[in-house]
Amino acid sequence: MADSPELIKKSIKTYTLIGLVLFIFTGVTVAVATVPALDIGVHGFDAWDMILGLAIASFKATLVGYIFMHLNHEKKAIYWIFFGAIVFFAFMIILFMSAESDLIHYNGFRFGLPY
Repeated sequence: MADSPELIKKSIKTYTLIGLVLFIFTGVTVAVATVPALDIGVHGFDAWDMILGLAIASFKATLVGYIFMHLNHEKKAIYWIFFGAIVFFAFMIILFMSAESDLIHYNGFRFGLPY
């Protein structure tokens, strides 16, 4: 918490700047998704568009966590827990992606994507 008027003004400037950056990158996300000139890879939605969208979203989420949730003032244990959650999430994504190609047969019914 800010104790003096100068620190309050500094906090307001910081929050306003970060809010403006978040608003701008929301516009960038929409532009990347809708403007054909900004399309990466083949025409239409593909893996490169997903990677770019997730990179922009990760940047915005990092700003929100770091500034608005005050994670910049936390102890190092919080960062280790956060890093562990990211590693676990990445492992689960890899696990689900590797299982996507498996077809499940159950009493004559076939589940999964036909390749």
